[in-house]
Amino acid sequence: MFGGGIILLKRVIEFFRVLGELRYLIPVMRYKFPDPDDPASLAHTFQDTTNRFAERPFLYFEDEMWTYADTNKAANILATYLTSTGVKHGDRIVLFMENRPSFVISLLALNKIGAIAVLINTSLTGDPLIHCINSSDSIKCIVGAEQADALEDVLDQINITKQEDFLWSKDTDQYSLPDWAIDLQAQLDNSNDKNLDETNSVKAKDVACYIFTSGTTGVPKAAICPNQKLIAASINIKMAGYRINEKDCMHNSLPLYHSTGLMLGLCAVVQAGASTFIKRKFSATSFWDEVQKYNTTALVYIGELCRYLANSEPRQAEQNNPLKVMVGNGLRPDVWDTFKDRFQVNRIVEIYGASEGNALFMNLLNKNKTIGMTNADVALIEYDVAEDEVLKTDDGFCKRILNHDPGLLIVRIGPNAVFNGYTDAQATEKKILRNVFDEGDAWFNTGDLIKTVDVGYSLGKTHYQFVDRIGDTFRWKSENVSTNEVGEILNGYKDVNMSNVYGVQIPGCEGRAGMAAFSLEDAENFDWQAFSDYVENSLPKYARPLFIRIIQEMDTTGTFKLKKNDLRNEAFDIGKVSDPIYCLKPNSSNYVALDNEWLKTINSEQAGY
Repeated sequence: MFGGGIILLKRVIEFFRVLGELRYLIPVMRYKFPDPDDPASLAHTFQDTTNRFAERPFLYFEDEMWTYADTNKAANILATYLTSTGVKHGDRIVLFMENRPSFVISLLALNKIGAIAVLINTSLTGDPLIHCINSSDSIKCIVGAEQADALEDVLDQINITKQEDFLWSKDTDQYSLPDWAIDLQAQLDNSNDKNLDETNSVKAKDVACYIFTSGTTGVPKAAICPNQKLIAASINIKMAGYRINEKDCMHNSLPLYHSTGLMLGLCAVVQAGASTFIKRKFSATSFWDEVQKYNTTALVYIGELCRYLANSEPRQAEQNNPLKVMVGNGLRPDVWDTFKDRFQVNRIVEIYGASEGNALFMNLLNKNKTIGMTNADVALIEYDVAEDEVLKTDDGFCKRILNHDPGLLIVRIGPNAVFNGYTDAQATEKKILRNVFDEGDAWFNTGDLIKTVDVGYSLGKTHYQFVDRIGDTFRWKSENVSTNEVGEILNGYKDVNMSNVYGVQIPGCEGRAGMAAFSLEDAENFDWQAFSDYVENSLPKYARPLFIRIIQEMDTTGTFKLKKNDLRNEAFDIGKVSDPIYCLKPNSSNYVALDNEWLKTINSEQAGY
């Protein structure tokens, strides 16, 4: 009887806790988001915030501090210069730079004149870099000095050709101006720091930026991100997620060329009038010292970042830390417990979405280990992972998942859930499932397996939990990796026959690491050093297969798709397979034979991947 009373009391407390969340949700539901033709953008929001909090800190970076007024003036100066060179509304401008104030200023400047910022992953080199630049039809490139070498390697293969169209943004003194670019800082007139009239013509429906995603097939694709999406995401996250205001400071070491660091991080800060500490790259060693130094009350995260912190040795600076809320994606259940219990972060808002997606899931009610709920019309449908295909009824329609089993998540496309797609029309169409439950309906295919979960009182809303990615994409080091893209590059090596690329789980690591299986004409004389050099020069670090399996013959489906399921399940377990397996060890670029000793190190979570 006593035990039952305790359980009932806990349920009552949880019931009223959830009801208390309504005071944060109701303002979001009542908020009037801008119509497509309204003058609204990141630039408008930043200018409005500057009017309210001009002298408040906005950016902390290394030894610099920028107020809202400082940043707004710098963006106006750059925007004025860009317009003087002929950049106009709708033009595409490459932005290839690490996280630093110049990146933020450049992004704001482009948004102020309605130009489209083409945000390039700073890890890219070679062919993927060439593709992203050329496919965007950009007329100029703002390149950080720290990225100039990677760009110089492909100069003769990109569509931007004139010296005056390469705007070199100074970084530290270790870099000098290359002869193929002009010094951007030297071109600026610092007296032109007033807000531009051109900003009044920028509308909510206008494209703010391209965010590149690997998608499910082929080379990186430019996901179209209109101002509407930036505004909606940042308002929802700020009001219902972080619940921050101008007195808060956010720790953001995620790349700003990705939607998590940009929309969930920087844009949410601007909405709140808060400040943010930004960093080129995350460091677990210095993280807690930074949190204490800048009094960061909020954190934007990805699961990999959190795993590093959870696995690090306890530090004095983590005690009595000011972090009260974190928003992000990919947080593992065991790491979730660490942040709640060890680091004492009371509010964890796991979200789920995609740069190109038309739905956002958010753990608004602060339930444990869930991606939360969504207002979009979504469905989970049966999917055969082994055959990599959607299961259908005899009538040709999809089958709904009606229990807590994992299913392929799809989102109905409609006026309230627009799928903006990619710049590539064919790639856009491939992400749409048609005639799913009725003739003529259209749904966005997320490419992810999701399941429903019972979280107790939840205001009548279904909650979901991420399970895995399917098909031709896996996620590693917070990056989506296209197996087709990696496979095509591996196939370009002279001695490799058709390669099959897939993701495999490594104990203790987020996501899946790359593994490739292929046959060789002459395995005994294969030059592993030359192949290792080829992989290093052809693929960014996160996309390089960590394991290579040499097989005798490739297995395909009846429609000649490469079979991955058995290979994925067998992974790199040399105790179960007789095929030779090679691996890349951390901080090495040379493939070596995988032996039992190293396999034990991997399985004991001591490998350092």
